[in-house]
Formats: sequence, C-alpha cells, structure tokens
Amino acid sequence: MPPRPRPGREFVLTLSCPDRAGLVHAVTGFLVEHSGNILESQQFDDRLQDRFFMRVHFDVSDPETSLERLRAGFSSLAETYRIDWRLFDAAAPTRTLIMVSKYGHCLNDLLFRKSTGALNIEIPAIVSNHRDFEPLAQSHGIPFHHIPVTPQTKAEAETRLLELVERLEIDLVVLARYMQILSDDLCKQFEGRAINIHHSFLPSFKGARPYLQAHQRGVKLVGATAHYVTPDLDEGPIIEQDVVRVDHSHDPEQLVTTGRDVEARVLARAVQWHSESRILLNGHHTVVFR
Repeated sequence: MPPRPRPGREFVLTLSCPDRAGLVHAVTGFLVEHSGNILESQQFDDRLQDRFFMRVHFDVSDPETSLERLRAGFSSLAETYRIDWRLFDAAAPTRTLIMVSKYGHCLNDLLFRKSTGALNIEIPAIVSNHRDFEPLAQSHGIPFHHIPVTPQTKAEAETRLLELVERLEIDLVVLARYMQILSDDLCKQFEGRAINIHHSFLPSFKGARPYLQAHQRGVKLVGATAHYVTPDLDEGPIIEQDVVRVDHSHDPEQLVTTGRDVEARVLARAVQWHSESRILLNGHHTVVFR
C-alpha cells in the first residue's frame, strides 16, 4: 500500500470545463507559481461533448502555501477558463455515513477496509431501519442510529437522516444494501455524494429473490453495479461494475454468495475512488481516473 499523503502538504485538484487550448499549461503554470510539484496527473478530453476533465495530485514545498491560499489563487484562473473545480487536502479522510438494512456483507467489508487503512474515510455514523447490525457498529466504536421507516413515517425518517448528515458534516452517504427507496427530494439533495450498490440483474429480475430468478433462467454471469443516487431508481451515473462467470453447477445459494462478494468489491472500489476525488460527473456519465 502506498504511503498516505502528508496532511497540509499534498493536495488534489479536479476540474472540468469547455475544452480550449492552453488549459494544461495554465493549470501547471499555476502549480509552479505556488511551489507545486505534480505527483500524478490524468486528463480526458470528451470530444463528443467538447469538455475537458483533469485530476492532479501534487505537493507543495513552500510552508506558507495552504489549502485556503491555493483555493483563493485558483478561483481567478477558474473564472477565466469557466472551470468547475474542487481542491482538497489529499490526506483528509472523507466523512462517510453508511446506511444498511438486513444484508451486512457490504457494511462489514467497508468497516474492515477502513480499519486496515485501505479506505481513507471516517465513519461518524451507521444508519439502519433495523437493529441487526447495531452490535457490529458498536464493536467498531461507531455510533448506530436506528431510524425505522414505514409509509407513514417515511418523511419523518428522511428528515432525521438529513439532520444527521448536516450535523455530522457528512461528505458521502453510502447505501450499503439499504433496502428503502429515498424520496426524489432527498436524492436531489444528495446529488453527487451518495453511492448505491445493487446486483446487475436489473431490469430483468426485479423484486424479491433475484438470485433465485436468475438461477431459474440459467444465467452465466453474476455482477454488481455501483452508481450515484438520483431520483431515477437504480439509474444514476455508473461508477463501477464487475461480473463473475457462473455455470449450471451453482445452486441459488451459491449464486447469492458469489453475488455478495462482487457487490462488496464493486462498492469498495466506488467508495475508494470517490474518497480520493477520482470521479468527475459528465452529465449522465462518470469520468473515473483510476
């Protein structure tokens, strides 16, 4: 595992803007002026949309160069080139709230990866509409919030959730097999900062027991999709997908086990890339600088 970035010395700049000559020169020139040394740089020119995307991880040698000074300095350049941009301390962990229902494989995987340092995230809270994983949260020293949801209490439950997100200054909400549909209004408020995971049988096998349906149809691939949450159910911008080949020897329970494994891996990659500012939205698509 590579060493962690040095707090206050390493930064990540992401940007997107209309494509034009001189963009890379302008960005790198700004970094040089502020004692920046590029550690990693990736870019993508979407010729179909005439839009340019870039991610730069850099360090600074001048002890007087701070995040605030960099942001203040870059704002004028951004205005000139009509740049949408974000600039972060590369070492700062992403404050992540995890939501779960009765399937804990993704939650458990994220907690393990966080505990080993594989994910640079903080988890100030775990939220669930059931109490099944309260002991797991307690074992990791993470506050557990039981917010039950019924048709009659859905609005109240979402208000409590939103208050929690705002009070804890949450950067990212992860639906780790949270089996409740969020309202359109809440999805809009979480735009670009909420990730969901689901099996990739959709839209063919909807509803209960999709793996049994898949087994009955003799599927040969089991997969998962991680995407940003939008009001369009399970149709937000896709971040990551993966598949595993299966065959006639797999019974329904083996399909479930295989599916859970791939779901956990795909979600972990999506959370890692988001926490490292490697994902840029491009309309209904994502640009992912792996």
